[in-house]
Amino acid sequence: MAGITIIGTGHYVPGKPVSNSALAKVMDTSDEWIRQRTGIEQRYYVAEGEGVSDLAAEASRLACADANIDPKEIDYIVFATMTPEFVFPGSGGLLGAKLGIPRVPALDIRQQCAAMPFALQVANGLVLSDQAKTVLIVGADAHAGFMPWEDWDVLSGESDRAVRPEAFEKGTRHRGLAVLFGDGAAAMVMRKGEGEKGFIGAQVHTDGRMYDRIFIPSGGFRSRPYFTPEMFEREEHIPRMQGRDLFKTAVTELSRVVTQLCEKHGVTFEDVDWFVAHQANDRINNAVRQQLKLPPEKVPSNIARFGNTSAATVGILTDELRRDGKMKEGDLVCFLALGSGLNWGAALMQL
Repeated sequence: MAGITIIGTGHYVPGKPVSNSALAKVMDTSDEWIRQRTGIEQRYYVAEGEGVSDLAAEASRLACADANIDPKEIDYIVFATMTPEFVFPGSGGLLGAKLGIPRVPALDIRQQCAAMPFALQVANGLVLSDQAKTVLIVGADAHAGFMPWEDWDVLSGESDRAVRPEAFEKGTRHRGLAVLFGDGAAAMVMRKGEGEKGFIGAQVHTDGRMYDRIFIPSGGFRSRPYFTPEMFEREEHIPRMQGRDLFKTAVTELSRVVTQLCEKHGVTFEDVDWFVAHQANDRINNAVRQQLKLPPEKVPSNIARFGNTSAATVGILTDELRRDGKMKEGDLVCFLALGSGLNWGAALMQL
């Protein structure tokens, strides 16, 4: 039975690009330092008061236009984010209201950077079980809120005043993580494919034993209240990351899950036209590519221009490939990603 396939995509990033050199104004870093470690050259940040559903609405309208449908034809939303507007409710319902479809069910999922393989599996199940005909999958994240600096006017170039030494030191303490992230949204409109086209299968995993590889220590409901002044004093509202362990785990598990998924469905790596990987770090993706012995042209990258937009990376890259005419109907695509949780997985789809 044919599974879902992509009929439209769109993406949106807010504001003007923020270069590596701009980050050097608020922390001890440089363009060379960031490029060498991540492959990133610039990223985008939401404005104060702008949330993920705002970004997602822009991306979703573009995806609907690409699919040549009215948003009112959407009958289910799957929304992935780790940076919602509110602790609750989720952002999916806010997106539905902004698209003019306020009564459409919206499922919020929390697989962070690994969202897309999970979202594709869920959307495929909804369609094949006749619970939905047209599913909107959205990945959107706004990381500006946990950036470790306070001098946004200096970062943007609106002011050339000196940054306080204490603030500069704080930014520097967290630079290994802060330089990675950018803000953005991507949307995919999904419907059941025809013939042999569509979703082939997914293999996804979650291992909570490794939750502390990357997580935010504060803001949980083990404490009363769930945020305290002491948490901010200890800078626990900023994510913690065990970079070396995360790198090793990502390379090992992504290589394994792609291999197992392809073997399960009788697909060779030569059969696959595109390996669309989560854009966390160019070093991780290059290591996975080398371990799987994949040609560079099959593993595209756009992290240099966007940074890590978490749940949005796979969708942004897919949209760019489609709009550039590179990814075409009939192509076999493998989507792969790993994120906090830890969650990871891969999905195969014939467009």
